[in-house]
Amino acid sequence: MEETLSGYTAPVVVNLYGQDLDRLDEKALELAELARRVPGATDVQLRSPPGTPLIQTRLDPEALASVGLRPLEAAAIIQAAAQGRVVGHYYLDNRDYEVSVILPPDARQSLADLVKLPFKTPDGLLVELSRIADLRQVGGRYNILHRGGQRVQTVTANVAGRDLQSFMDELRRRTLSELGFPPEITPEFTGAAVEQGEARRELLLHAWLAGAGILLLLYVAIGRLRHVVLILLNLPFSLAGGVAAALLTGGSLSVGSMVGFVTLFGITVRNAIMLVSHYRHLTEREGRSWNLDTAILGARQRLPSILMTALVTALALLPIAVGSDNPGREIMGPMAAVIIGGLVSSTLLTLLVLPTVFARFGRFGGGNDPRNGS
Repeated sequence: MEETLSGYTAPVVVNLYGQDLDRLDEKALELAELARRVPGATDVQLRSPPGTPLIQTRLDPEALASVGLRPLEAAAIIQAAAQGRVVGHYYLDNRDYEVSVILPPDARQSLADLVKLPFKTPDGLLVELSRIADLRQVGGRYNILHRGGQRVQTVTANVAGRDLQSFMDELRRRTLSELGFPPEITPEFTGAAVEQGEARRELLLHAWLAGAGILLLLYVAIGRLRHVVLILLNLPFSLAGGVAAALLTGGSLSVGSMVGFVTLFGITVRNAIMLVSHYRHLTEREGRSWNLDTAILGARQRLPSILMTALVTALALLPIAVGSDNPGREIMGPMAAVIIGGLVSSTLLTLLVLPTVFARFGRFGGGNDPRNGS
């Protein structure tokens, strides 16, 4: 998922756009050093690092002519020594194996050994590479990144011990305040951390809008604002277990965790509605007086249905929550953990605490017992 969003398997990605490679390298190195100092940063990398060691070989045409070698022949021998050349095939059973000629690894890495590479002249004499070419160790780069028609230098990082959003906010603030970017260099903060923040904001907005509509429908269905408020008191019960589960599984609020909280609140409100509807049935249909005994009776009779709803949901999500750190479960894992933790706390408190609250502040039927505050 992270590679799909930014092209890299890292949640934090900062791209620097420009045309001057030297200036891009300079600012990218400063940015990487700054990122390493931000608490929580791990595995900070420069994706196109400068200064890659290279061996530069320049053939001397006059020296080649003096020993009777042509430049193309010398270049082919150097290429075969450094990169290898297929000189034959070896057949074993039904397989074909290529036979290549190449220098040993130690000889290819040492400049002192490469300058002694022998060349055979048409006269049968052996001359070393240092006689016909100039070899130097220089710095270069193995690739130049481009995006949108511009050169780009990229710094990536992983985060451990804190949530992505706070890390990204601190990195952005310190980068823009401590590093001075010239007009020709433009920074871009991207990656899973940025996408997660945008998804979180959209999810919160939609959740608030959906919550307002649900409250309106809840009031229309129940008919008493007092009971709607008492039902909403069940939300902190589920929130306690969900937060505890999020802390035990990583301690960060991801998009998956927020989806889990939204789902959990829906299940919790549904269980409370089931309890309230049964209270209305006991008082309005069966004619019972509303008191503590009726509240306990309603909770006892609704125990199987509420408990079954919680158990079925928790058992279905348990395999996902247990393996939440496995690849492919970055969203479902935290969501399942939050729902299970919240169901445990909300179910217990709904059946143990909520009946007492309703007995004290609820209004059901017409035969209320004043001794119980109804």
